[in-house]
Amino acid sequence: MSAWLFDLGNTRLKCAPLLADGRVGEAIALPHREEDVAAAIAQHLPARIDVAYLASVAQPTLRVAVLDALASRCGRISIARTQPRFDELRIAYADPRKLGVDRFLALLGARSRVRGPALVCGVGTALTIDLVDADGQHLGGRIAPSPTLMREVLHARAPQLAEAGGAYEAFARDTEDALASGCEGAGVALIEQSLAAATARLGDAPSVLLHGGGSDALARHLRNATEVATLVLEGLARWASVETAD
Repeated sequence: MSAWLFDLGNTRLKCAPLLADGRVGEAIALPHREEDVAAAIAQHLPARIDVAYLASVAQPTLRVAVLDALASRCGRISIARTQPRFDELRIAYADPRKLGVDRFLALLGARSRVRGPALVCGVGTALTIDLVDADGQHLGGRIAPSPTLMREVLHARAPQLAEAGGAYEAFARDTEDALASGCEGAGVALIEQSLAAATARLGDAPSVLLHGGGSDALARHLRNATEVATLVLEGLARWASVETAD
């Protein structure tokens, strides 16, 4: 059976084959615009797929465009949703539907990689931080603008401020570097403060896992953090294995 995994976010669509042993194959990123996504799927994916597993936090119109493109080549499409409990993972939210499925799946992926506590940080349009203890209890999290979104909003409100570029410096000596330093530094500081709070709460420092398109910029400043580009897809693979068994 051929199966593929799809992670549709606010800024990109990542997909990978689900291998027979349950692992995630080589991931690719596809164009994200509604008008381009059908052609991209047709170009990069097999002509026929038995089942597609989709996790989406994108706008409804883009999600529909992806579903339409997949429907013509997939025997079955299964859409992942946040669940209050999955294996050992237990979600802290009173209403689990309010926890984005990408955060839920990243926590599942983290549980597959780390048996102890973990601080799971997603760096995409938003910066999300979630803490899970060694027993799989999700203890809650935080959401903030990512450094990329900070730059975009600053540029939208003050067009003279560059939307991208610059290098991180402790004390920058030009505006582009100051923007990069301030926005990246804000993300790093939030993760470091969350790590300190998690360590105080648990009595031991959790592993720090970073994922998302903007994780590279923050990873350079976070000692002992591990980047896992496919963390959401790995969680989706775990979700798919149980969904298939049911």
